[in-house]
Amino acid sequence: MRRREFIALFGGAAAWPIAARAQQGERMRRIGVLYILPTDDREAQARHLLFQQTLQQLGWTVDRNLHIDLRLAGGNPADVMRYASELVALAPDAILAVGSATVAPLQRETRTIPIVFVNVADPVGAGLVESMSRPGGNTTGFTNFEYSMAGKWVELLKQIAPDLTRAAVLRDSKAAAGLGQFGAISAAAQSLGVELVPIGVGDLGEVERGVAAFARSPNGGLIVTTGGTGFRREAIIALALRHRLPAIYPFRYHAADGGLISYGPDTHEPIRRAAGYVDRILKGEKAADLPVQAPTKYQLVINMKTARALGLDVPPSLLARADEVIE
Repeated sequence: MRRREFIALFGGAAAWPIAARAQQGERMRRIGVLYILPTDDREAQARHLLFQQTLQQLGWTVDRNLHIDLRLAGGNPADVMRYASELVALAPDAILAVGSATVAPLQRETRTIPIVFVNVADPVGAGLVESMSRPGGNTTGFTNFEYSMAGKWVELLKQIAPDLTRAAVLRDSKAAAGLGQFGAISAAAQSLGVELVPIGVGDLGEVERGVAAFARSPNGGLIVTTGGTGFRREAIIALALRHRLPAIYPFRYHAADGGLISYGPDTHEPIRRAAGYVDRILKGEKAADLPVQAPTKYQLVINMKTARALGLDVPPSLLARADEVIE
C-alpha cells in the first residue's frame, strides 16, 4: 500500500465533519492513535487495520459511531511531540500510543484523557505507570517483553552461528529499559564466551560507522534490541547483510523483511488486546483500574534465504523449535 493510499484510507476521514457521519441517534466517539513508525511502514499499516477490525468486532465502526485521528511520527522526536499536542487538542475519548517514545509526550499533554499503550518495555521503570497491577493515573497498556528474554537473543545467535565469539549490540542507552535489557544480554554473553560491543542508535550514520568498524574483525554477529531500531529496520537489515554479519532481531517483521532470525513477542496480539481496553474505556471503565499486561505469545522466526546467503547451516534442532521458517 502506498503512502498516499494509506493516508487517504485512514487519515482522510479527519477532514469530514464528524457529526455528518454519525447515524441519527448514535453518539460518535473519537480515538487518537499515535505511532512511532512511519506512514509507509507495512507493519504500521497491518497493525492499524487489525486495530480497526477488532474494534468493529466489538461494535465500533469508523464513520458510524467512531472517528479515528491517526498520526505516524516515523521515529522523529519533534513529530512525536507535535502529534501528541495535536491529538490531545482534538479532545478524544481515548488515545492509543504505539511505541515507548510516544507515551511520555502524550502524558505531558494530558493527565485526564485515557491513554492505552502497546510496545512499551518497562512502563514502571520509565515512570509511566505506578505499578503493573494498579497503573493509576490515565495510562495503562501492554508491555512488549521481560528482561530475561533478551538473554535468549545471545543463545539463539550462538546456535545459528556457532563460530560467533563477538556480538555488536544495537541499543538506545537512553531508553528506560536499556540498562536491564543490556544486563540480561551481558549475563548470557559471559556464560557463552561472547564479547559484546555496544553501538548507539542515535542516528543511522552512527549505526553504519559502528557496524563497519566492528565487522573488520572475524567471528562477529549482531544483536538488534527493541530500542530505537524499528523504524530503521530495512537499513539495518541491509547493513548486516552487506557486512555478512549473522543478526538476531526482536520482532517477526524483521525476519520477514530479510533479517536472519527473530525472537520476540507477537506484535499483533497487543493491538487486539489494546482495542479491547479502548472498548472498555469507551464503555465507562477507567485506565487506572485496568492492569498493565505482559506478552502471552513469543515467536521464533528463521529466514532460510538469508541463512543461505550468509553460508550458514541452520541446526535441525533450531528449525524444529521455530514457529515460522521463511523460505
